Amino acid sequence: MAFEIPQDLHPDLMPLAWLLGRWEGRGHGDYPTIEKFEFGQQIDFSHNGKPYLHYVSQTFVVGEDGTKERPLAVETGFWRPQPDNKVEVILAHPTGFAEIWYGDIDGAKIELQTDVVARTVSAKEVTAGHRLYGLVNGELLWAYDMAAEGQALQPHLWATLVRA
Repeated sequence: MAFEIPQDLHPDLMPLAWLLGRWEGRGHGDYPTIEKFEFGQQIDFSHNGKPYLHYVSQTFVVGEDGTKERPLAVETGFWRPQPDNKVEVILAHPTGFAEIWYGDIDGAKIELQTDVVARTVSAKEVTAGHRLYGLVNGELLWAYDMAAEGQALQPHLWATLVRA
């Protein structure tokens, strides 16, 4: 699918422009405290002319025929490019935690590390994360390593998405 950079895109967003739009696909999850699973995902990156991207990720259980059966996780936030190919990401989760991430933009690759993870008293204990996003042959590949529930930082989720 052809991609065009919007004319009203804030100039600071040029290093992140390749993320814009809707991405859909499938992913996998694994962690010592849960059973392995597969999921469907939709990620939307949008802008409003200001120097940040609005981000929404939704995952869901998919049936054998590929239809969405029920929701899994949602996260939303803002990606804010900074000088020297740096990026700040603020994410919120309805399960009771929020994160601040810092990272580097290297062309069509973004690597992020958590700086702060805050949680409500009812949220599970998430203490750290590492994310990697990359554009490979027109597909958005991403991976999320997590430290939670007393476990060390380790692979948790990964997916391959295509521009919808």
